[in-house]
Amino acid sequence: MKELSYLNKYLFKYKYHILLGLVFVIISNIFQIIPASVVRYAIDLVADNIDVYRSFQQLDIQENINDIFTVNILIYAVIILVMALLRGLFLFMVRQTIIVMSRLVEYDLKNEIYDHYQSLPLSFYRRNNTGDILNRISEDVGKVRMYLGPSIMYGLNMITLFVILIPYMLSINVTLTLYALIPLPILSVSIYYVNNIMNKRSEEIQVSQSGLSTFVQEAFSGIRVLKSFNREEDSNRQFSAKSDDYKYKSLRLTKVQALFFPLIMGLIGLSTILTVYAGSTEVLKGNLTFGNIAEFIIYVNLLTWPVTSLGWISSIIQRAAASQKRLNEFLKTDNDIVSTENLLVDLKGSIQFSNVSFTYPDSGIQALNEVSFEVESGQSLAIIGTTGSGKSTIANMITRMYDTSSGDIRIDKRGVKEYNVINLRSQIGYVPQDVFLFSDTIYNNIAFGTDEISEEKVMQAAREADVYENIIEFPEGFATKLGERGITLSGGQKQRVSIARAICRNPKILILDDALSAVDTKTENAILNSLKRIMDGRTSIIISHRVSSAKLADKIIVLDDGKLVEEGTNESLLAKNGIYKELYDKQMLAEETITE
Repeated sequence: MKELSYLNKYLFKYKYHILLGLVFVIISNIFQIIPASVVRYAIDLVADNIDVYRSFQQLDIQENINDIFTVNILIYAVIILVMALLRGLFLFMVRQTIIVMSRLVEYDLKNEIYDHYQSLPLSFYRRNNTGDILNRISEDVGKVRMYLGPSIMYGLNMITLFVILIPYMLSINVTLTLYALIPLPILSVSIYYVNNIMNKRSEEIQVSQSGLSTFVQEAFSGIRVLKSFNREEDSNRQFSAKSDDYKYKSLRLTKVQALFFPLIMGLIGLSTILTVYAGSTEVLKGNLTFGNIAEFIIYVNLLTWPVTSLGWISSIIQRAAASQKRLNEFLKTDNDIVSTENLLVDLKGSIQFSNVSFTYPDSGIQALNEVSFEVESGQSLAIIGTTGSGKSTIANMITRMYDTSSGDIRIDKRGVKEYNVINLRSQIGYVPQDVFLFSDTIYNNIAFGTDEISEEKVMQAAREADVYENIIEFPEGFATKLGERGITLSGGQKQRVSIARAICRNPKILILDDALSAVDTKTENAILNSLKRIMDGRTSIIISHRVSSAKLADKIIVLDDGKLVEEGTNESLLAKNGIYKELYDKQMLAEETITE
């Protein structure tokens, strides 16, 4: 319960739902108990007067006695029916308070977790896989809801029913009460253990099903590769093996479930037999009536589900506690990317790196080693280097996805940590190396990140990214729905839509992280010519492994293994005959070879 104490703030928030629910539970239980007493009166009425009825056989008065019996029985039947209807009404009200409360808490908790996820730094997502993150906000929250809803509802029902009914049963006859209750603790413990076995086997099935779903998803996503390498038969064999594993685990669960209801019914039957035996003994002694036996049989059946639910509730609480522990681990994860001054200012765009070093905390890899450079407001900088040289890490430093291990980054002569993080990022247009488009229209993907934007700006951004002509060729134009991760578009089209999305917000700082890697030379030149206009008046960072992309920049820096090894303009770096010249010659030779 220590882990579940985190939810107390929500229970306090919706305390009136719980209090009303408790009142409705008590009233519904009263209406549930009354019919048993009515049944007792009805049976005793018949049992006590049957001899009188028979003694007037073949006399007119017998018909009058029959009418009296019939009227009384009908009255009792109407009372039982009214009690059942009232109980049904208040059970509805119980669910409208307690179950609704659990759904409201589930809604609040999911929003809290999602909001917390949004605030966590990029390093959090490097340490945790997406499946686990999604599982916590869906499966784990669902298990917690079961504790807040059904567990509390059935728990209150059990407690109130015991508090009301057991003293009443004892007041009628202690011996009969004890005999009736003997099997119920055995039932509760048995259900607890059986339910735990069912839960464990259910979790095994979930793992097996998850593996099966992942395999199928990968097979269909990579169907081209699978067919190209003629691996259909091998894929079928693997699918069959995983399906067999799922079938085996499902059958194991079914065997346990087959014991569940026979166990309940057997113990209920035992309790009924004991009630009839003890009741009959008491009737013979003159302590009870036949109606009391029927009444107690009804009470035993009333107590069966609450006692059965005790084991089920215990299991739910255990699972909820385990899930809440997993949720607490993430909810207690602090965001180390915070603002020191919370500055909300408009940027001009000058950037200065002073002896910046950075080591990824999760892998221990040093990405930058005392890198220093400066870009004036409105200038453009190209960062060139091979894979793994630290180019993308610089982009992550500027946008504060990570903070430096050592050194200082300043924007407009102020430390980057002084700015409000959201405000800082809102003024930076970033085209990541790994382009991601949402399963939405092309229009909405370009307009993403801007609250209010005109249609003309979206169209203009598409033209400047040289993707407008491609878009209007689609039957639905800008209203074309993209598939998952933008699969509808080619690699080059996705990159250009991503560029359009970045420039649509009119950023003060524009960062293109290898944004032209998936386009051909002709398209690259067309986009670069557009970028000349786009970059005019704003600070631009062009990160690339292509030398051709660096020609536009006012300044070029060359990275090698996290170190800045060369700096200058295109002409001055070519004159140095260093790493830049070597990359330039290799790429020019490769382009000439392709052309030939």
